[in-house]
Amino acid sequence: MSTTIQISNEMQEQLNDLKLFSRETYNDVLERIFEDMQELNENTKKEIEQAIKEIESGHYKTHEEVRKELGF
Repeated sequence: MSTTIQISNEMQEQLNDLKLFSRETYNDVLERIFEDMQELNENTKKEIEQAIKEIESGHYKTHEEVRKELGF
């Protein structure tokens, strides 16, 4: 089932700019955006969890330690 929605001219231009090819539908563009958002959120959650584990286990370096290693 399809529906019609109202968007501003500016939003339409932004969607047009995101098209991978000229005949790509707005539906396809929006699906890609939502898919990317979901992947980003899941990846971000995993990265945060990993960072917390590293900090809790003591496997990290301070900025000062990194600066010394790099000779700054």
